[in-house]
Amino acid sequence: MIKLIGVLIIVIGFALKLDTIAVVLIAGIATGLVGGLSFPEILSVLGEAFITNRYMSLFLITLPVIGILERYGLRERASDLIKSMKTVSAGKVITTYTFIREIAAALSLRLGGHVQFIRPLVLPMAQGAAESNHGEISEEDLEEIKGYSAAAENIGNFFGQNVFIASGGVLLIVGTLKELGVEVEPLGVAKASIPIAIIAFVYSVVQNHMLDKRIQKRALTNKKVDKGA
Repeated sequence: MIKLIGVLIIVIGFALKLDTIAVVLIAGIATGLVGGLSFPEILSVLGEAFITNRYMSLFLITLPVIGILERYGLRERASDLIKSMKTVSAGKVITTYTFIREIAAALSLRLGGHVQFIRPLVLPMAQGAAESNHGEISEEDLEEIKGYSAAAENIGNFFGQNVFIASGGVLLIVGTLKELGVEVEPLGVAKASIPIAIIAFVYSVVQNHMLDKRIQKRALTNKKVDKGA
């Protein structure tokens, strides 16, 4: 039972909102120690995992880069750019990103991410579009835009990646079905994923359009209240 101490450390660390990487690292070391591994062996395992997942280092490198860009006004410039386009709405911005993200995922291009694109670019652009059309938006509107912006990344990546024949998702499906005695080809799985990706995009278009309608309705209601006051 004590070998599950790593899980307890992670739960407590996340509940206290401590540094994520530090919490996971400490949990890993604690689990290794109670499991009978020496400290050098634990470091060896962590090193092997890091080498095996070298692409993660690229993700870590992008974090300070994005931070510096935000520090020098990336979000503000993105917002100002969209505000200059009067016909653009929050929903249209989010839909456009969903389309680009899904196509990129279908071609196995590593584009996007909540940290790299959503927070510093897509969200401020969608917020700027809403403010350009309706003036200052409410906290409720902003929270909805945040949620739909994050959903655009999830929908585009999740439903687009399986269109690529050699994606991890396709290979996982093929491998799982093979273990169950069902023989399928990766190409067949990729073809079957195309209509699902299209349906997911259409769904995204509809929900983003409804988002625009709700923002517009709340803006009109607020204007009427202000006039009445």
